[in-house]
Amino acid sequence: MSGKAVREADRQREMTELALKQLGSLVYEQIRAREFPWIMIQSRSTDNIIYDQELKQYILGDRLIRRHSRNIAHIRPFAQLIWTAWFSRELLRHRKTSTLREVYYSARGQRDIEFKDQDESDNIITDLETALSRPREDFNIYPEERSAIFGDLTIEYTVPGYEGKRMNLTEHPDGVMIGPALTSAEFIETSADKVLVIEKGAMFTRLVEERAHEKFNAILIHTAGQAPRSTRSIIQRLNQLGKMPVYIFTDGDPWGVHIAMVIISGSANAAHLRGLATPDAKWIGVWATDIVKYRLPTEKLTDMDIKRLKELKKDPRYGGELWQREIDLFIKLGVKAELEAFSRYGLTYIVDKYLPDKLEGA
Repeated sequence: MSGKAVREADRQREMTELALKQLGSLVYEQIRAREFPWIMIQSRSTDNIIYDQELKQYILGDRLIRRHSRNIAHIRPFAQLIWTAWFSRELLRHRKTSTLREVYYSARGQRDIEFKDQDESDNIITDLETALSRPREDFNIYPEERSAIFGDLTIEYTVPGYEGKRMNLTEHPDGVMIGPALTSAEFIETSADKVLVIEKGAMFTRLVEERAHEKFNAILIHTAGQAPRSTRSIIQRLNQLGKMPVYIFTDGDPWGVHIAMVIISGSANAAHLRGLATPDAKWIGVWATDIVKYRLPTEKLTDMDIKRLKELKKDPRYGGELWQREIDLFIKLGVKAELEAFSRYGLTYIVDKYLPDKLEGA
């Protein structure tokens, strides 16, 4: 299994290197032919982002745009794109990784390349993803680590220096950070039969302390708010490859609702990518109906909360009966509740009563 995992990682890296090399060759040949170099990519404008009812996620439409160096407005972003492709290939060649922030700073001092801010840098990286139909993680570019995972899952590393090394994710009591090494690791074996995704760090820690992974036979994943793409990819892999149902547990507010939906149906910002959504995942709370049923302590919805709920209500991803019911009730009640609100009944109430009830009814 060790050799197989490493060989697959090497194959994926070689395919990505080849795609980057082909992009460079295209530009080189255009220059040799005394042409202004250009590339075609799918448009990421809002009018080309379509919600696919069959896939249950946003995708890009058919409209293409030409990024042309002859256009004075395109010269700088075109050069930035080619530099980013070169930088990505260097990462792969030397088997190094970089954070999004490091890409931004690596361009500092590069004349006519330097990004004005990280938003511009991140946007060019997304252009490269779109051009090559590959996620930035394939280029060894990752966000800062903040999510974590815990449970009886043995992984096998494929990163240089750790090839073939295995670790069980119960070995660290705080959970294992979902970074580049874990994201690219092979899943070897597990006794778990479900995945429980938790928005808040305090609740993740509570569930680890109460040994919820054993009680519910689950892999626990902490998203630290909106789940990073690498975390969503792992959730999707566990669901598809491991055949594990996924249950999402968030704050009872519009932001928690949206965190769950992005895991289920993806986001408009990542409409150019596949393998991030888990359509079969279920949001199990905190629902507005839970606020009433369990008489939870609440806070008043802000004007921004209400505005966001009304936006979600119109979003095609929230067309299902459960989503519409809960959004309507949040607005009617005018309140929201945090995961920690269950502590009014004791620190173990979540594990002893709430989650068993929710999982049984899911």
